[in-house]
Amino acid sequence: MIGAVRSWLTSIAAVTLMLTVVQTLVPEGTLRKISGFTGGLLLLAALLQPVLKTDLGRLRLDFSDYEEAVAARAAELDAAGKEELAAIIAGRTAAYISDKADALGLGNITVQVETEPGADGETPIPASVALMAPYSQALADWIAEELGIPAERQVWHEGKN
Repeated sequence: MIGAVRSWLTSIAAVTLMLTVVQTLVPEGTLRKISGFTGGLLLLAALLQPVLKTDLGRLRLDFSDYEEAVAARAAELDAAGKEELAAIIAGRTAAYISDKADALGLGNITVQVETEPGADGETPIPASVALMAPYSQALADWIAEELGIPAERQVWHEGKN
């Protein structure tokens, strides 16, 4: 490898030296411009010599590690998105139940909603609810009817809020 670099640098130095001598010997005018242009092309060819000799047919680009990393990151982001969506649905459902409890005259209550994947396996739905409030048949019936959370998945912690 070092030998190839040395050979390349030597050829560039030789072409540069040769071009300098030619430029010095050629008289002013059109001929000098033509020789300068031709010399520039020769120098460019010398500079690009390693690239021109490269066999691109043997070049193999392996992106499988990157593909795996991207797929893993996409799965992580998907899981995080589902968790965030579940938290948003749980929070909004809890606020909805709290508002209904307030409308029924139960005052401020503490509500904790748990979610589970829906029928499509993706969208979380409210599955159970824990309420820090005295039992209210009206609210329990409303939760079962409106939110689809049956009485056996409703936990009432009677006591002061």
